[in-house]
Amino acid sequence: MDILGATLRVCVDDLETAVPFYERLAGGRALRFERGGVQVAAVGCFLLMSGPEAELEVLRKVAATIAVKDVEETGRVLTELGARVIAGPVATPAGRNLIAMHPDGAVYEYADRGGA
Repeated sequence: MDILGATLRVCVDDLETAVPFYERLAGGRALRFERGGVQVAAVGCFLLMSGPEAELEVLRKVAATIAVKDVEETGRVLTELGARVIAGPVATPAGRNLIAMHPDGAVYEYADRGGA
């Protein structure tokens, strides 16, 4: 299992106000998409999310998004190590992802760029 990096998840009240700040901070343009009623902007190492509070409440439970080479392999390794895959793998606009709870209770999203 290859970990390629991590993305910080940030819930914001107003995506339109937040995006320009993070674009300047990260030095790049935001990739925008919508998922489950939540507006998302990926810019640099930040994943900005804005939407209904009920949806954001669930998203706030995920500590970070970890980029991996292959989500399927990651799921197998996590399971072998005692983690529990609680969602996925599923296709996303950028690849595939899964959500896993580590044995210590921490919850992370793992995502790859393949198989979309």
